[in-house]
Amino acid sequence: MLRARLLRALLAALAVQAAAGGKYSREANEEKAAADKAAPPAEFRLVKLSQVWAKAQRLHLSAVKLAELHSDLKIQEKDELSWKKLKAEGLDEDGEKEAKLRRNLNVILAKYGMDGKKDAQLGDTNHIKDGLENDVLDDPRLEKLWNKAKTSGKFTDEELDKLWREFRHHKEKVHDYNLLLEAVSRTEDVHKNMIADLEEEEEVPRKHDLLHQKHSELKEKLHSINQGFERLRRVTHQGYDDSSEFEEPRVIDLWDLAKSTNFTEKELESLREELKHFEAKVEKHHHYQKQLEISHQKMRHIEGMGDEEHLSRNKEKTAMLEEKTKELGYKVKKHLQDLSTRISRGLQHNEL
Repeated sequence: MLRARLLRALLAALAVQAAAGGKYSREANEEKAAADKAAPPAEFRLVKLSQVWAKAQRLHLSAVKLAELHSDLKIQEKDELSWKKLKAEGLDEDGEKEAKLRRNLNVILAKYGMDGKKDAQLGDTNHIKDGLENDVLDDPRLEKLWNKAKTSGKFTDEELDKLWREFRHHKEKVHDYNLLLEAVSRTEDVHKNMIADLEEEEEVPRKHDLLHQKHSELKEKLHSINQGFERLRRVTHQGYDDSSEFEEPRVIDLWDLAKSTNFTEKELESLREELKHFEAKVEKHHHYQKQLEISHQKMRHIEGMGDEEHLSRNKEKTAMLEEKTKELGYKVKKHLQDLSTRISRGLQHNEL
């Protein structure tokens, strides 16, 4: 009897403990779920891009630069996720698309001073009074042209702002070209070492074709760089021409390339109209970038005054501008990708 009572008491104690444990576990799970729900969603699906974004948050990048970086990383993420699908289907056996993605990410890191090679102008913005005097072009020829433009008296502040975007665009093109040149050099070295070891003869022409494609891409980029420099030299000496068809540097590049293809007059006219729409989209993006910078400057001023209500309203407006600038930046870069691909196909058709 005593043993039976003790057994019943033990079972009852275990039941109470289990119930309590279940209650506490349930409460812990509910608290965790609530915390997860309250946590902001991750900006990026890829861990390495989330790490880049987190690092950028700790740097003194301006609001405009952060929004621009966000757009660049979103495009990079889209391309990498597309590549993962291709790889799963066995469509990137030679690793060319993967190598291009690595180059693209390196360009992004260098663009925002996050490649570890040197300290960037972290406070740089798109505006003359805040960023231009502190930035560098890494090319004595460009520096000389820019200094001449600044002191010539031929340009308004707005025109200097526009010209500076052209100089920065040219600098990024040169950096992109140098990265591709390094990649091609490495590929050629590997190719030479592999030829003697290849057992399947059909692999040799395939490797030659890949090298030919890379050399064609190099040639295209170098042509664009030379054209771009001549344009910078001409504009610096003569000022802006009111009769110019386009103003945005990326659009000018695309139009010059398009005219060197075998596009028909009808195709060129269609492309011209699309480039006009694209340029309008770019100008809208620039407008929001400037509004975002103004809003941040205003917010810093209000913070110094201690007006909490005014500060709260300004923070809401700034957050809205940040999201709009990111959204437009992504759309501009996606449209630019589509246009570049379309024109590149026309250039490749020239070589056939």
